[in-house]
Amino acid sequence: MLLITGASGGLGSLVAGRLADRADVRFGTRVPEGPGRVRVDFDDPDSLDFTGVDTLLLISAGYGEDDQVIARHGAAIAAAERDGVGHIVYTSLTEAGDHLPYALPHRWTERRLRESPLAWTVLRNGLYAELLGALAAPGPDGLITAPLGTGRLAAVAREDLAEVAVRVALAPQAHAGQVYELVGDRPLGGADLAEAVGARYAPGSLAEARAALSVPDAPPFETPMLVSTYSTIAAGFLATPDTGTLPHLLGRAPRPALEVYAESARRR
Repeated sequence: MLLITGASGGLGSLVAGRLADRADVRFGTRVPEGPGRVRVDFDDPDSLDFTGVDTLLLISAGYGEDDQVIARHGAAIAAAERDGVGHIVYTSLTEAGDHLPYALPHRWTERRLRESPLAWTVLRNGLYAELLGALAAPGPDGLITAPLGTGRLAAVAREDLAEVAVRVALAPQAHAGQVYELVGDRPLGGADLAEAVGARYAPGSLAEARAALSVPDAPPFETPMLVSTYSTIAAGFLATPDTGTLPHLLGRAPRPALEVYAESARRR
């Protein structure tokens, strides 16, 4: 049996949609509703039961403070070891993302997997083109003011990452011990984004972005996380393009990230 965690999240729901008709797949969520859904709540380790699971697709529970995310992932891996799971496929963060503040829990989890007796595969996902659609959408005045400077991002379509996760999770033995870097093949800059949506690129400052993001109901960690994402892109650390890994695992050309960005930005 294959168990997918985080099946109601952005990436997990795309994975679940591709596997919804399979009787040998279970979908883990905090509040399970519907056929094939089971409770998987990393914040309640005593509730984790992976009995009968052959492969665990561990979709990162990365929305939180570092200690919280590490505790979640540690509890999941410990439960998998206890319950006899054979293979863990983990969705991590691209190596170029080491300059991002949320990279640490991913690297901790990768180290924990290497120390585990279980078989494992690491999918190092790049930042989503859909995320650019949120962070760099044009305003009502037709301006993109996201502080990306002259930096570029090798963004990747989330649907492609979901498809790779499905392919690997359904045949994990062929990918045991592998670490795959999954990024886009064309790094995108602010001018590219503006042209794609008929806007003009006029980047603002990080301070302006921080002020705009600092809304009263935002979790304390969220604003620094997003500002650092802008900063890391602007500094050029996320521009390294794919070297063939993504199309090899997909068995086809990836979706054009610029088109995915434009579709996402226009929906906002």
